[in-house]
Amino acid sequence: MSAYTSTLGGERYRFDSLARLLAAASPERSGDRLAGLAAQDARQRVAARWALAEVPLTDFLTRPLIPYEDDDVTRLVLDTHDPAAFAPVASMTVGELREWLLSEAADAVTLAALAPGLTPEMAAAVSKLMGNADLVTVARKVRVVTAFRSTIGLPGRLATRLQPNHPTDDPAGVAAALLDGLLLGSGDAVIGINPATDSPKAVRDLLELLDGVIGRYAIPTQSCVLCHVTTSVDLMERGAPVDLVFQSIAGTQAANASFGVTLGLLDEAYEAALALERGTVGRNVMYFETGQGSALSAGAHHGVDQQTVEARAYAVARRYDPLLVNTVVGFIGPEYLYDGRQILRAALEDHFCGKLLGLPMGLDICYTNHADADDDDIATMLTMLGVAGASFVICTPGGDDIMLNYQSASYHDALYLREVLGLRPAPEFEAWLDSIGLLDPRGGIRELSGTTHPLTGIATTGTDGHTAGRATGRELAA
Repeated sequence: MSAYTSTLGGERYRFDSLARLLAAASPERSGDRLAGLAAQDARQRVAARWALAEVPLTDFLTRPLIPYEDDDVTRLVLDTHDPAAFAPVASMTVGELREWLLSEAADAVTLAALAPGLTPEMAAAVSKLMGNADLVTVARKVRVVTAFRSTIGLPGRLATRLQPNHPTDDPAGVAAALLDGLLLGSGDAVIGINPATDSPKAVRDLLELLDGVIGRYAIPTQSCVLCHVTTSVDLMERGAPVDLVFQSIAGTQAANASFGVTLGLLDEAYEAALALERGTVGRNVMYFETGQGSALSAGAHHGVDQQTVEARAYAVARRYDPLLVNTVVGFIGPEYLYDGRQILRAALEDHFCGKLLGLPMGLDICYTNHADADDDDIATMLTMLGVAGASFVICTPGGDDIMLNYQSASYHDALYLREVLGLRPAPEFEAWLDSIGLLDPRGGIRELSGTTHPLTGIATTGTDGHTAGRATGRELAA
């Protein structure tokens, strides 16, 4: 196998494998430095990008980064590759693909047709040659539309996941946070709870709480309790009201094994969820979360840089035609993405690669409390991802998840983004907000001061319904 080379400033650089070349071409991030994969310096990084630009796209089909016989994700990528979809770009190099993606020829229809012909490694490679503005420009052109009870990904729309987590899964606490989010127009992508435990009883209690609220108020959304896929399968067999099946996934067989999951297990869960037929406008029944660094933290990255491994997780996701996929971009910590700058870059890369590969991509725009980041970084990321056309973002009460102990976007942040970019909720959810009197004439959320609570019928005492939300959390839970 020949090496990849380039000459920069009279110095010749050699990269002995495609994996090594991709790693050296990656923007600086602490995870690749930790793994010993990062470029030695900026000069080597630029040299790697020059060499990467000349790599034929067909090399990614003939030179797998992880051997075919060793890894089921590699087998999935190569066995499901669509040569006919690939044909329009088959003669291109990585650099030529970049130029084509940025051209007017690559419109929404063309990019949708191309998606089955691209491998995750191709998407990751071209992203390494792009600036942040390039990633936004191309991702904005891609449209991926999915549906269950609400329709996600339509032009001019921004959906949100309402995340009412509670450190003890207390129903009243969950319900208060849920009410708070609904009153601020959140929840059209999914109402999704990270349970404090994975016990089937606790998960079922939360599922029934969410199902009861959605049914009682005829809310056109879907619920998900983010338990392990085996718990979801067990609960579906027992008749629990499971809308979406959740699982964290990664880009190698070994990393997925660290999550306790196989492709066969995901196949089983997918078929079981489809058989329930709980959706009303679509049949997208899976919800996946990913994040750069998960394979490295499990010692399962096979010497591949963390962003390329992350993109490989998207091959797993698209096998199941999911309703939602999001990268929890800053959650894994500064050991992998050190500061706000690195988290922003990773967010744009993940969103770009996911959409280019045909996924309904959203983000948990977040950081851990020991990272070199703050709420201004969240505002910057939120704005750029809104411009880039993210399908949805995750929102927590006040931007502070008191169960997982990290910082994310808030319900108010989503309202800001919708207002400044002229975005609206999912159409079914928007119609529901209007029907209960929460939608103002401009498409925003109406203030509730001095009015009757639109869900409970109790008079509100705060300017945005928060006081009433606290007072009626237990009633909603009941």
